Amino acid sequence: MSWKIYKDHISKTISLALPVCFGQLGHIFVGVTDAAFVGQIGPNEQAAVSLAGSLYVLVLVFALGISMGVTPLVAEAVAEKDKIKSLLKNGLVVNLLVGTCLFLLLLFISPLLYHFDQPPLVVQLAIPFLTVMTFSMIPLSLYSTFKQFAEGLSFTTAAMVISLSANLLNIVLNYVLVFGHWGFPEMGLMGSCWASFIARCMMAISMFLFVFYNSDLKPYWYKFREVRLSWDISKKIMAIGIPSGMQWVFEIGAFSFAILMIGWIGVKEQAAHLVAISLAAVTYMFASGIGAAVAVRVGNHLGLKDKLGIRQAGFSAFIVVLVFMFICAVMFILLRNELPSYFSKESDVIEIASSLLIIAAIFQLGDGLQVVALGALRGLQDTVWPTVIALIAYWIIGLPVSYLLAFKLNYGVQGIWWGLCAGLFAAALLLFLRFNAVSRKVIE
Repeated sequence: MSWKIYKDHISKTISLALPVCFGQLGHIFVGVTDAAFVGQIGPNEQAAVSLAGSLYVLVLVFALGISMGVTPLVAEAVAEKDKIKSLLKNGLVVNLLVGTCLFLLLLFISPLLYHFDQPPLVVQLAIPFLTVMTFSMIPLSLYSTFKQFAEGLSFTTAAMVISLSANLLNIVLNYVLVFGHWGFPEMGLMGSCWASFIARCMMAISMFLFVFYNSDLKPYWYKFREVRLSWDISKKIMAIGIPSGMQWVFEIGAFSFAILMIGWIGVKEQAAHLVAISLAAVTYMFASGIGAAVAVRVGNHLGLKDKLGIRQAGFSAFIVVLVFMFICAVMFILLRNELPSYFSKESDVIEIASSLLIIAAIFQLGDGLQVVALGALRGLQDTVWPTVIALIAYWIIGLPVSYLLAFKLNYGVQGIWWGLCAGLFAAALLLFLRFNAVSRKVIE
């Protein structure tokens, strides 16, 4: 690949990815804000947010994965308006049904937290927090559908603006409701989850208004009621979306199970894990934004039957994410003592979180490479084998290594994180090799 082509692909990837990164960040930064505000109350409340999040985020990422089934199909069909209309309508129906089912599932399974051998006070605090967060599943499903639809057509700026606005609203509401400012009652932990719920409803409404009123997207609403639901199109969305969701479930599920294992160690370790994983989640969602962008770019080249373009788009994205995650790794190491202090006042929690950030710095490259490789493969509509790879990397390699290091070799919470690090690097290597192989054969 000549330098000019190489530079052109990197430039296109970055310009498409940047707004997507901020849009992706919106899903996680709401939780990061919660962690920061709740950390000013105490370690039990912070551990409760961590425990509730271990269940909520597991269901959330599955819903997000389902919605991602829309993006590559829209990107491939960019010149077929009737097909795109059908993708929008079927995507809405599929994601609303999934969001409703997951909402009911979370309500049903939340009492199971009492049976995971967690600190009793932490569980008592986590259950009502999780119940309120559960109600945001349906608005988030709507937001994700419209967001993925717009991104499939390369409209990425709106989601960024909406995400930043919603997170600003969440910060203000946390300040008001957690501590009882401006005449509002002091709600503590519960004020944080209500702030997040309101912010996510705002995201759903705003994204709908953008897609409905944007002049470039209006043609897709023309005679929208007359567009018929198609089981074939719904199956195509689910054929990409369900494996994509399961890939995230296997990865995030491993981290969620790690939270349960850390709960067997202690409350301060659980609070420190929330601090460190909240920071790592920010860089991950930026990398995920690059993965979403490469899914669109690879999908476009797939629609054009441009084999060389597929490989160039994929490998240029790998370069972008590795450079970005290397910078993040350096920042984690340099600021490992300062960053946790914004999330907790407890010296023990800050010290443990600081040690975890060193491990987070090491797994940045593996984490970034694996999520971008997933995006590139999703653009090729290759989702089954990546799901198998995720299962192997996180549940057959990562978690067993975590348990061995933490409880058999007595490395504690750091041992759990080293095991997760091993899983991320295994996933990165296997997914990179998969993209290299599939991109050679997809168009012959």
